[in-house]
Amino acid sequence: PGVSCRNQEEKLLQDLMANYNRHLRPALRGDQLINVTLKLTLTNLISLNEREETLTTNVWIEMQWCDYRLRWDPKKYDNIELLRVPSTMVWLPDVVLENNIDGTFEITLYTNVLVSPDGCIYWLPPAIYRSSCAIHVTYFPFDWQNCTLVFQSQTYSANEINLLLTEEDGRTVEWIAIDPEAFTENGEWAIKHRPARKIINAGHFTPDDIQYQQVVFYLIIQRKPLFYIINIIVPCVLISSMAVLVYFLPAKAGGQKCTVSINVLLAQTVFLFLIAQKVPETSQAVPLIGKYLTFLMVVTVVIVVNAVIVLNVSLRTPNTHSMSQRVRQVCLHHLPRYLGMHMRREEAAGPPQAARRRSSLGLMVKADEYMLWKARTELLFEKQKERDGLMKTVLEKIGRGLESGSAQDFCHSLEEAGPEIRACVDACNHIANATREQNDFSSENEEWILVGRVIDRVCFFIMASLFVCGTIGIFLMARFNQAPALPFPGDPKKYLP
Repeated sequence: PGVSCRNQEEKLLQDLMANYNRHLRPALRGDQLINVTLKLTLTNLISLNEREETLTTNVWIEMQWCDYRLRWDPKKYDNIELLRVPSTMVWLPDVVLENNIDGTFEITLYTNVLVSPDGCIYWLPPAIYRSSCAIHVTYFPFDWQNCTLVFQSQTYSANEINLLLTEEDGRTVEWIAIDPEAFTENGEWAIKHRPARKIINAGHFTPDDIQYQQVVFYLIIQRKPLFYIINIIVPCVLISSMAVLVYFLPAKAGGQKCTVSINVLLAQTVFLFLIAQKVPETSQAVPLIGKYLTFLMVVTVVIVVNAVIVLNVSLRTPNTHSMSQRVRQVCLHHLPRYLGMHMRREEAAGPPQAARRRSSLGLMVKADEYMLWKARTELLFEKQKERDGLMKTVLEKIGRGLESGSAQDFCHSLEEAGPEIRACVDACNHIANATREQNDFSSENEEWILVGRVIDRVCFFIMASLFVCGTIGIFLMARFNQAPALPFPGDPKKYLP
């Protein structure tokens, strides 16, 4: 029986192929339309190359049509109800992927066709298509894309074949079929919608044109941004936040304040270069993450400028700059109160002349006490007389008066030492003035440093607020960029099984 069956199939195939021309359309009349139904089954969304704007998919494309030349009576051929025929032996509707990008318009493997006794043909060839897909990078990496696979006949017009979507159980299959058991989920993209439509381009073409009718399968996919969040956004935010910490470096750090900011700027440039290699070279839109990196670079440049200004202010000296009272009042009295800075309070002092007088007298008293205390030790007294010049003469004259034990001699010795004592007083005044000037110089230097600290604190609050608000604001924009709830605006159909 098995041999008989095979012989009957061979006989049937020979009978069907006798006088059969695979190059001719199976139409009894020239105006007869051949209905060709299409159905697309997606087995794998391989990749979407944003830079090349290419979608790679693994699909099975199901086509059905009827060929009156391939009819037979099963009773005459041992009740054969289905005949498998090589697809290269029968007429094919030459339906191709119109928006392919690699020049491969046809399917990958020409599998056998299944022929029924009524002449209807079922063909399910596999294909790996690389189709063009216009990438919208405005919200990258929180974007969604709408890619299409456009099928049309390569040589037949709408007056010769009629492209239709397959019907199953009395319902048109207006979607891309997905077999859950055979489908491999993509790690970067999630499929949101997968509708299918027949498009009639009546506005630009006539039924005699092959572009008049097309069957379009849509893939509306949403990107899974976790990879970019972990590997680009989080490191970039952490590195950029280090630039804000520059405001806590003291002015004594010098150029280190600028060095840290410039290093952060270089790191941001590297991230921007990585993003530029990922997205297509287009000037139509700037990616969201590109906007964010540009924003961070601007913030970092402003921080560098602030650091230069703070260093310029902090390293000023009274020899080169004089601080105005307005700057002193604003930066050393008013702003620190609102910034939570604890500034050193100046001690209450009287008029400047009285302060200088008290300073000079106090220095003289302390010098006298020091000298008298030192003179109590004879050994130190003798050594000091040998070491000192002016003080040596004064002490010798006073010493002679003390040795006599007479008050008159002591007063006389004081009179003799008067010019030298006056010279000592002048020397003490000179020392006091020099010390006071040095203290004033150091105090004004410290004031400039404090002004630099205040500027640092003001810039810190401004730039930290700008950094946080800018980061939140830019990424909140992605929140509003979600795939639509329905495939086509204004169409309530969901195009799902």
